[in-house]
Amino acid sequence: MSNSIESIAKAIGARRTGTCETRIDWLLTDSRSLGFPEETLFFALKTKRNDGHKYIPELYERGVRNFVVADLPIDLERYADANFLQVRDPLKALQQLAREHRKQFQVPVIGVTGSNGKTIVKEWIYQLLSPDKVVTRSPRSYNSQIGVPLSVWLMNEQTQVGVFEAGISEMGEMESLRSIILPTIGILTNIGGAHQENFFSLQDKCMEKLSLFKDCDVLIYDADDELISSCVQRSLFSVREIAWSKVDTECPLFIEAIEKGVKHTTVKYRYLNLPSEYAIPFIDDASIENSLHCLAVALYLMIPPSKIAERMSRIEPIAMRLEVKEGKNDCILINDSYNSDLASLDIALDFMQRRSEGEGKKRTLILSDMLETGQSSRMLYRQVAELARNRGVNKLIGVGEEIRSAMNMFNAEKYFFQTTEKLQESTVLQRLRDEIILIKGARSFHFEDISDLLELKVHETILEVNLSALVDNLNYYRNKLKPGTKMVCMVKASAYGAGSYEVAKTLQDHRVDYLAVAVADEGSALRKAGITASILIMNPEMTAFKTMFDYKLEPEIYSFYILNALIRAAEKEGVTNFPIHIKINTGMNRLGFEPTEMPQLIERLKRQAAVIPRSVFSHLAGSDSAQFDSFTVRQISLFEQVSEELQAAFSHKILRHILNTAGIERYGHAQFDMVRLGLGLYGVDPFTNNMLRNVSTLKTTILQIRRVKKEDTVGYSRKGRLERDSRIAAIPIGYADGLDRHLGNGNAYCLVNGKKAPYVGNICMDVAMIDVTDIDCKEGDSVIIFGDDLPVTALSATLGTIPYEVLTSVSDRVKRVYYQD
Repeated sequence: MSNSIESIAKAIGARRTGTCETRIDWLLTDSRSLGFPEETLFFALKTKRNDGHKYIPELYERGVRNFVVADLPIDLERYADANFLQVRDPLKALQQLAREHRKQFQVPVIGVTGSNGKTIVKEWIYQLLSPDKVVTRSPRSYNSQIGVPLSVWLMNEQTQVGVFEAGISEMGEMESLRSIILPTIGILTNIGGAHQENFFSLQDKCMEKLSLFKDCDVLIYDADDELISSCVQRSLFSVREIAWSKVDTECPLFIEAIEKGVKHTTVKYRYLNLPSEYAIPFIDDASIENSLHCLAVALYLMIPPSKIAERMSRIEPIAMRLEVKEGKNDCILINDSYNSDLASLDIALDFMQRRSEGEGKKRTLILSDMLETGQSSRMLYRQVAELARNRGVNKLIGVGEEIRSAMNMFNAEKYFFQTTEKLQESTVLQRLRDEIILIKGARSFHFEDISDLLELKVHETILEVNLSALVDNLNYYRNKLKPGTKMVCMVKASAYGAGSYEVAKTLQDHRVDYLAVAVADEGSALRKAGITASILIMNPEMTAFKTMFDYKLEPEIYSFYILNALIRAAEKEGVTNFPIHIKINTGMNRLGFEPTEMPQLIERLKRQAAVIPRSVFSHLAGSDSAQFDSFTVRQISLFEQVSEELQAAFSHKILRHILNTAGIERYGHAQFDMVRLGLGLYGVDPFTNNMLRNVSTLKTTILQIRRVKKEDTVGYSRKGRLERDSRIAAIPIGYADGLDRHLGNGNAYCLVNGKKAPYVGNICMDVAMIDVTDIDCKEGDSVIIFGDDLPVTALSATLGTIPYEVLTSVSDRVKRVYYQD
């Protein structure tokens, strides 16, 4: 839905510089996600950690001509054919533009908020409504102060229903989202503990979320939830309620019965005293609750119960993540069956483009017809073709009649097929070699079959790595830093077992200042894979000096012996001003120069030109324990004194850093110039041992289940003695995969379908046995070794060790699968 630059300037109250007339279709806040330069308006947002204004020159070179700014460029004359819309706050301008855009639509708009289930409810509503109506909804989880306006902007002339989710993390945030979404139908899914740190109580959080709905026509919620019901009464909204209940027959939507089968659940209900029922292909409580919210929406919008039942029976699970998997023939697969519209395609192509940088692999897109978009095929596939071209797609494999009819619009290497089956019967998939492949299809095309065909299946045991959780943890600690404080992120030991390249690439995309690895080989491997960020080597070996010079890897220097050896090697290679990082021993007593050696160190550094100190740092020995606080304070004081002495001897800026993850949390006054983030990045608070957002999930599958009689034994040395008739499952994971033998013999458990399954007998090299006597499960079911519901800290506590050891013990033979949610 194009808007003139003049109308946008008026809507946001901007002072316009530039006279170029253009139409705007796309809004951009992240310079890395540019898709349609000529039709894009870039908002130069300022945050604590970044400033969008510095990306204006690069975007201008790439074809962007329209910018919303707080400050005009100093060299304004170089942007002769650009428009600059100057405002006080570009973020508030983005939100104001979305507000004005929303006011143009007199259609039902559904606002969804809550602690869990928002995205699933939104997508299931889409599945229920889209056969009859053109539905515009938030792409992925775009529910923030930036994501919501970008989502609402997607509404266009064809939109008949809008569905947008709203997420908040602190008090006072919801009002701006309410004024943008202006929901006519409100859904509050539930209230839980996520992001609770910025709220005084669950009641405060609930009231804040409810404020989204104060001007709604109808509010949908679980009347059996005492917290939500009491908060709704306190809110005093003059709004119709469709409160559903399993116990209160007076509620508008009364749930008479929930009958769980083996693979589906039947729900019997009364709406305004009229009985009906439906079945969904799920049996878990969360899915049932989510379906009840969707049922209430469908009933309110007067979809006949027979249609609701028919569509509920076909409702599909939501793959809320972009998965990266290893494919056959050296290919990398990006599987995204989340949805198939232009906005989600843009997000997925952006992910593929970033993921492929430095890989040297061709970019291949497997794309089906994009259904139920409300756009004409010609206009839709013209935009798809332009997006593919701008994202550097080298090969297109199209499936479906509509995309096939638009084949002439695509100028890449291309192949088209009427159906998924026709593609599978061809040889095109077999010929894919050394490519990064994005698989993006509407659900009816069943592209999961394509993904399954292309995936390299090596091992039933995998480590899933949630890159979105990694970024959330990064930002959690970033928000504790003062403006200007830099950050080193630890990716040593294969990023604590998570896989160094994918983690390093994600951190580089989010502009961390340094990555840190243990040895030069780890650093050179990252460089060869395309990582360009600054890399610090924590344990440099003298045999690897040339590798450091060649790949620009900056070593930690902790003694005169290694310093003199590095200087000699640099002089021999003709290297000058090579950056090094000086380590000071302030009490760890592991590695480092003694404070008394500082005059001698300064003198040695000053009479050579081969190396130059880039930073000076030390390690805290007990920052994760309150009993050592006085010792930690002495360490910080000593480091401040010694580092000042070094800085005073040189005219250039030397970065100072001493805080590790626990230090960031507990000693904010000692941030100096930089901090080092380790275990917290991967989801564990080293001070409390509590989990932040879990990053790594180790999972496997049940190979076989057998019945074993009471008093029989299981496993080597007959250690697994049974006290009852049991069902014993074998799972393909053992101590060679990183499952510690000390967890066996009932010392720990894994999770099967959410239930605890103790380890029975000795853990073998490649197999472990678990007791599933009381668990409804079958061969092929998933088994969680550690993850969201079984934190890695539970295993480390059982073993009497630290989470680092458990995470880094996961073997290289365990396949890593990466995803963004």
